[in-house]
This record gives sequence, C-alpha cells and structure tokens, in this order.
Amino acid sequence: MSVKEMEKGANGLRSPSYYLKCMFGGVLACGFTHASVVTLDVAKCRAQAHSKAGRWPSGLVPGIRKIVAEEGVRGMRVGWVPTFYGYGLQGLFKFGLNEFFKDTYSHMLGEEWILESKARKMALWAAASGSAEIFADIALCPFEMTKVKMQVTLAGQEGSIPHKLLPGMSAMMARRADTRFPFGSLVPLWGRQVPYTMIKFVGFYMTAEAVYEQIEKRYGYKKSDLSDTTQLGITFACGYWAGIFCAIATQPMDNLVSMKGIPENKTKPWGQMASEMGTYNLFTKGLGTRIIMIGTLTGLQWWIYGTTKYYMGFGTQ
Repeated sequence: MSVKEMEKGANGLRSPSYYLKCMFGGVLACGFTHASVVTLDVAKCRAQAHSKAGRWPSGLVPGIRKIVAEEGVRGMRVGWVPTFYGYGLQGLFKFGLNEFFKDTYSHMLGEEWILESKARKMALWAAASGSAEIFADIALCPFEMTKVKMQVTLAGQEGSIPHKLLPGMSAMMARRADTRFPFGSLVPLWGRQVPYTMIKFVGFYMTAEAVYEQIEKRYGYKKSDLSDTTQLGITFACGYWAGIFCAIATQPMDNLVSMKGIPENKTKPWGQMASEMGTYNLFTKGLGTRIIMIGTLTGLQWWIYGTTKYYMGFGTQ
C-alpha cells in the first residue's frame, strides 16, 4: 500500500492517506520533543522575561536551581501539557501540510524545472514549509499563549493562572481584554515561527543533500547503499545543524513573545518592548539555552519524523 500511497496522480498529489500519515509523524515529532525539554523552556522564558529586572538569573543552571529551590520538582514541568498538545497540533500541520504544499507547488511550476536548479529547490522548500507553518501557528497560538503565561509568571506574582490546561485556558479567556487570548500573539508567533520553519526545512534538506554528496564523492557510497540506521543518524545530525541556525535567526521574536507574558508588558506595543530590551539583549538573552534546546529538538524531530515514515514504508527522510 505504501508504494501506491506515494504515487502522484494527474493533479500532482498523492493519496490522502499519505498526507494523513505524515501528519501523524509530525504530531509525534513535535509534541513529544517539545514536552521533553520543558524544563529548559521554563528557565529560558523566565530569563528572557525577568533577568533584566534582576528577578531571575540569566544562566541556565542557576535558573534551574532557582526553580527547584522555590517550586520543587513540580516547577520544572510547568506548562508541559499545553506544550504537548499545542506543539503536537503544530507538528501535524507543519510536516503534513509541508508535504502537501511541496507536491502542489511542484505540480504548478513543473517538477523537472524545479529540480534543474538548487536555487529553485530551495525556493520550493521555503515556500512549502512557510505556507504550512501559517496554518500550524494558528493551531498552536492558544496553547503557546497559555504555556508562556504559566511559565513566565513567578510564584506569588500578580496575574498568575492555573497550571492545568483547561482551567488555565479558561482563565486566559476570562481575562481576554488583557491577555488578548486566543490569538493575540499570532502575528509575533508568525514572525518567529515562519522564518524558523523555513530555515529548519531548507537548512535540513540542503545539509542532507551535501552530506550524501560528500559520502558518495569520498567513499563511493550512494544513499541507497547505506543502512537505514546510518541514514537516520545522518537525519538527526542534519536536523541538529539546521536547528542551530533556526535558534539564532528567530531569537529576537522569541524574546518578545516571552516578555509579553509578564503583567507589566501586557499593554506595551511590541516595538516598545524591543526598544526597552535593547538590541544586544534582544538577540542574545537566553540564546545559549535556546541553541541547546532548539538544536536537540530539531534533530530529534527530523529523526522521529524520518523513523515514522520509514516504518510506514515511505523510506527515511
């Protein structure tokens, strides 16, 4: 069945079951990975929101120590439920619709014409992944706003919400005049996630192509000659490498999204927050932690997605 599912029809599209299975792979890739590093996310978000005012240490290790000292182990997993569901939904659209848009745009422009040029391939990858991310962030936004509010509000601070998913979202909705829930952060989320995803996909595909070209050039092995385990190992490494550039390029918007979650910034325009934070802090605050987090996340996401496609009979990514 997997071979038939991958065959393109006259309209350039594959079987609907192919895209649905890719969506399932995206849920696994994004939901579990983001939830698994929620401790890093809590420390990062609080450093971004509070370290300049002296309420939170800027370093990762001191931040985690402070969480444990003040809130115990429970504090290390604040926001993991909205993270799991929100990023699971994001992954569904991110990976599933990326496959759909790649096939759609290839058919519209001509697949052979695109494959003749590396620049045209890069443009295709960027357009497909960027298009998918627009829908992915609409699904993510209410969960992301709830997660950020949970994570950046310090113990005993004004404006806290319940740490359970439904009560937390209900509280955000009840205060929507202040929180702008559920889509108040959608535009900055697009500003962070759309470029992030385009870099993530283009960077991954380009790196993977270059790695396999070098392996064939130096050792004479084509991709098909390598074991599935080796191919999936290369998938992880290429994903990690792409993730580093994703983190660097989208750090300013990530800082602003975190800052928006604290009470004193709820009415401030995004430009004012950026000005108050300063250019240096905007680009560097929490960057080290985020490189570790996003590099690991992106590598694992591509590995999980590639593994899922492999077991469904679609080959490694």
